[in-house]
Amino acid sequence: MVNASPLLVWSFVGLALVVAFLFVFAVKFSAPRGTTGAVAVGTIVWLAGTMALAAGGLLSFTSRPPTMMLAIAVSIAVAIAIGTSRLGLRIATGIPLAALVGAQAFRFPLELLLHRSYSEGLMPVQMSFEGRNYDILSGLSAIVVALVLLRRPRSLGLVRAWNGVGTLLLANILTVAILSAPTPLRVFHNEPANVWIADAPWVWLPSVFVLAAILGHVLVYRRLRVEAASSVSAAAVLVPRGAA
Repeated sequence: MVNASPLLVWSFVGLALVVAFLFVFAVKFSAPRGTTGAVAVGTIVWLAGTMALAAGGLLSFTSRPPTMMLAIAVSIAVAIAIGTSRLGLRIATGIPLAALVGAQAFRFPLELLLHRSYSEGLMPVQMSFEGRNYDILSGLSAIVVALVLLRRPRSLGLVRAWNGVGTLLLANILTVAILSAPTPLRVFHNEPANVWIADAPWVWLPSVFVLAAILGHVLVYRRLRVEAASSVSAAAVLVPRGAA
């Protein structure tokens, strides 16, 4: 395994901790008192557990079963489970929409770190924005859309379009990453293969960053659904009796 520079390692770890903190803060801001402590403990356990599995060499794409693929699947499942839960609904409706969108801005510095990872020989080029990864656009556009929402909070069509495109860009890089790993599904055979995320601290790419990106999109979808339902209810109230 190529040794990464200390700057890359600590920047990666620092950004992951910031993203985890923002999740806990969102819970504190929107959920009932007493929920934050449990979520904070659960977040710490998740961070420490995934790091320990990677550091202990227990994650691999070539083992039977491929434990790293299982870890990715679990991370995706956790993101969807939280996003569709009652807690997810509280976050989706308790946080300003501009903040829900703006939180996805972490994907901009993340993509800069991924490009540095490619430059240092840790990951294949197709996982960077010099290859087939266009997710940097999600991070940059999140900033723009969040600023628009601060001035025009009802720009729901813009948010809907942004969320859809961001979801597609995320699905694209997830697909590229899986097809770059040394499994029977591998399509990209250039080196290095995508094995670095099975090591510490890079395991936090799927278990923190991808999880956060998926969760963020699910929360925005839920918020848009609530906003749409509210608009329909408001319109129904405004319809005069007997107009139908």
